[in-house]
Amino acid sequence: MPEGPSIVILKEQVTQFVGRTIERVSGNTTIEKDRLLHQEVEAFRSWGKHFLVEMPDFCLRVHFMLFGSYRINEEKSWAVPRLSLGFDNGALNLYACSVRFIEEPLDLVYDWWADVMSEHWDPALARRRLRSVPDMLACDALLDQDIFAGVGNIIKNEVLFRIRVHPLSTVGALPAPKLREFVDQARQYSFDFYEWKKQFVLKKHWLAHTKRTCPRCNIPFVKAHLGRTQRRSFYCENCQVKYT
Repeated sequence: MPEGPSIVILKEQVTQFVGRTIERVSGNTTIEKDRLLHQEVEAFRSWGKHFLVEMPDFCLRVHFMLFGSYRINEEKSWAVPRLSLGFDNGALNLYACSVRFIEEPLDLVYDWWADVMSEHWDPALARRRLRSVPDMLACDALLDQDIFAGVGNIIKNEVLFRIRVHPLSTVGALPAPKLREFVDQARQYSFDFYEWKKQFVLKKHWLAHTKRTCPRCNIPFVKAHLGRTQRRSFYCENCQVKYT
């Protein structure tokens, strides 16, 4: 599943289509595709894992789910796009994703202060929201899009390893300095992810995600499906402290 930084990169890659009119629409989506014809793209935006295409009277929301992907000015020979938008200077092809229309103004729909990649990100708000759910597990808190919009499983595992917190720690048990680090690193690692992915070296920087051995302790990582989301966690029982 593309995480927030990947959606920001996509937003940057499609700036060539801003101000252009959609001339061709196809794909196997069930939404009213004809509604998109002859619409001018006013802007591309992102919120968390949502890619947003703004048009004068409505917005198209794209969520890439678990296996979604995209191609710009090219097509996959082995797959039919969920939605293809053609312009006079190229095309955007979206695959295996969820697409729907948003009728309301985006500022009424999205909490920009919760987006870890947004200029409006508010760490104090994130800390307040965490303190309101003291029994939530650390592994679940980082994946809660109402608190950390854009954080996905890779960032979750890497942040918890970076700050030495066990994924089964409860949020309310984290000491105040550790809670602050928890919030700050969710954003910092997201921007590190963004820079590494743009340089095509993201996986080289993984210390925990999908790894077998702790690079600090040189002992096997534990791999488990934890929390309410049951997403994969990779962690060290020795150097990641369980706060309960």
